[in-house]
Amino acid sequence: MNEIPKNKKIILFDGVCNLCNDSVLKVIKNDTKNTFLFTALQSDSGQKIINHLKIDISKIDSIILYEPGVSYEIKSTAALKIMNDFGGFWKITQIFWVLPETFRNVIYDFIAKNRYKWFGKKESCMIPTPELKAKFLE
Repeated sequence: MNEIPKNKKIILFDGVCNLCNDSVLKVIKNDTKNTFLFTALQSDSGQKIINHLKIDISKIDSIILYEPGVSYEIKSTAALKIMNDFGGFWKITQIFWVLPETFRNVIYDFIAKNRYKWFGKKESCMIPTPELKAKFLE
């Protein structure tokens, strides 16, 4: 796992999910500190990270926030930690930390379970534009 920069946080996402792809674009727009890199769960780099972390993605249908050498988070905790890095207006989302993680994850899982039905699905993973390519792991 040498090719992953230690000074970046890696967001692993469902590359064929329209909601997930839209969320990635929103994170890129709000990542003013250039904190995050991205990779699809289905990509080679995503699979290497998942194997390195020993995550069974058949049991975790989720976004994964990986901070190399520190930790990884999934589901609502990952989403809240990502939004916390944005600052500004996004700080308001931190109010959700008062809710128990199990409750937050029930809501997260409900949305995740229905995401293809509600938002649709792509035939293949998103191909980043040349301008965005630097934000994605190969």
